[in-house]
Amino acid sequence: MNGFAARPLARVRDLLEMIRFSHTVFALPFALLAASLAWASPLPGGETVVFSWRHLAGILICMVAGRSAAMAFNRLADRRIDAENPRTAGRHLPSGKLSVAAVGLFTVVMALLFVAGTLLFWPNPWPLWLSVPFLAYLFAYSFTKRFTTLAHWWLGGALMLAPLGAWVALRGQVLLAHPSDIVPAAWIGLAVMLWVSGFDIIYACQDAEFDRRAGLHSIPARLGIAGALRVAALCHAAMVVVLASLPAMADLAGVPLPLGWIYYGAVAIVAVLLVYEHALVRPDDLQRVNVAFFQVNAVVSLGLLIAVWADLWFSRL
Repeated sequence: MNGFAARPLARVRDLLEMIRFSHTVFALPFALLAASLAWASPLPGGETVVFSWRHLAGILICMVAGRSAAMAFNRLADRRIDAENPRTAGRHLPSGKLSVAAVGLFTVVMALLFVAGTLLFWPNPWPLWLSVPFLAYLFAYSFTKRFTTLAHWWLGGALMLAPLGAWVALRGQVLLAHPSDIVPAAWIGLAVMLWVSGFDIIYACQDAEFDRRAGLHSIPARLGIAGALRVAALCHAAMVVVLASLPAMADLAGVPLPLGWIYYGAVAIVAVLLVYEHALVRPDDLQRVNVAFFQVNAVVSLGLLIAVWADLWFSRL
């Protein structure tokens, strides 16, 4: 491949590496999980949501574009902080591998693609109406560490929008008449928020000392690494409780979910995986944070999605 052709491909590769594109696997399965339950659960009038490949394309486009825009904006907002932190000084913007202009353009293009993707759900207007507020919330996360230790839960709230957005995109037109229809998606979103907040606290333990010196707010900087790991464990314990109570909460809201023993078995496995994740990281040993952060959490999200699909398939037999 000649140099002319290689440069654009290298730039695309650098952009994907910068936004950690592979980490899309964290939130996307929960969006698909919520969408699957939205399709499988009857609407208040007894009818069902009609499956559409257009809807699936909309979810995929919005998830990938929204996350890409938010990650690129985060790298822009944090580029000076990243340059001062030895752990992050080699990232693409501080090192000069990518320019501010290139990342800024990428952010704008991804944001516009996210808004355009919401049109695939028309005539349901809610995704389009909520697209800009969603993006504003995602972008605002980049500044939270400057003023609040709740930044971890803000990030969790950002990923919470994945199942909520997918549910509203498919069933949003019934929400005004039946507000309780949102309960299953909100409960799934709460589990996601607790899960993400917990593993973000674990990840932030690597920067506890730097955050203190730089005047940045994080749970590890405020409570110390041991205290932060306890808070993360509480978040993950609460996540398991929320997941286990999802079918019951949905029943109370009048939105029964066709989930059975496969789902509950998967929740039990998630609990074991989270215990394993915390066993990998100790206050005096953070070397395996990346294993806990990526490998275990990828299994959690993908495993739950597969379990829900299997449960839905068996419920139709």
